[in-house]
Amino acid sequence: MEFNLRSVSTEAKERDFDVIIIGAGAAGFSAAVYASRSGLSAVILDKNVAGGLTAEAPLVENYLGFKSIVGSDLAKNFAEHASEYASIREGVEVKSVKKGDGGFIVDTSDGEYHSKYIIITTGTTHKHLGVKGEAEYFGKGVSYCSTCDGYLFKNKNVVTIGGGNSGAIAAISMSEYVKNATIVEYMPRYMCENAYIEEIKKRKIPYIMNAQVTEIVGDGKKVTGVKYKDRSSGEEKTLPADGVFVYVGLIPQTSFLKDSGVKLDERGYIIVDGRQRTNVPGIYAAGDVTSGSFAQIASAVGDGCKAALSLYSDTISSKK
Repeated sequence: MEFNLRSVSTEAKERDFDVIIIGAGAAGFSAAVYASRSGLSAVILDKNVAGGLTAEAPLVENYLGFKSIVGSDLAKNFAEHASEYASIREGVEVKSVKKGDGGFIVDTSDGEYHSKYIIITTGTTHKHLGVKGEAEYFGKGVSYCSTCDGYLFKNKNVVTIGGGNSGAIAAISMSEYVKNATIVEYMPRYMCENAYIEEIKKRKIPYIMNAQVTEIVGDGKKVTGVKYKDRSSGEEKTLPADGVFVYVGLIPQTSFLKDSGVKLDERGYIIVDGRQRTNVPGIYAAGDVTSGSFAQIASAVGDGCKAALSLYSDTISSKK
């Protein structure tokens, strides 16, 4: 999803900043605005295009100031606002973060960047099933974003694997234009909120419970179905499908911190204090990538603000 931001560029040769923000999502955008308004030079780096998971939301109805807004539109608003304050460099993958003279060295696919401070806002990415056919048919029917790819399956059969809120929203959204949308859930009960359960029933969307997906099948060129085992009877079954959308959870994007010294919890999320500071002085983290995050757009924006203001406060205190 391209936003064509006037400041998005990897052509700029400037590599030294007061603060490098890693991750161009809600938390990163917020951090950039507050850091820049505090007088700090800032750059946002992201291996993907700007927007984060906000851009994948079919509809956002719980962000203050917007009764209802398409996620990609809200993400675009965020990105355009932040681009007034900081350079946003898309397609720049951060490989490692390490201490340097008076600050940090950030090794990226675009070369080395240097900064006095780091704010990590990389968020989460979709967890994979790990079953046969998933990798083989990625982009050939397997997707992790119904907002991005759902309309490719207009008037066709789709299966959403995972019946939590995200999977339910995806199926409900796609039911407007696909032939059939079926939800397959591992647990023996509904795993989404009551509002979504009511909508699923109203739209007569099949919600198959207690089902373990064992394979995504195809003809070598595209997906043709999903195999699953009924966990009650042990019976193997196959659902015909042209598209398969996987919503089985999220994992934090923290692999690049392997040698940074930053402490992670048992799930790989970054441990921060009440002011978004990690255990490494000068490195802060905000949003969904942090341990205990509520994984909401509003809380990510607040965390980004807090991280930037904490950073600025700490720089003032260190000069006294």
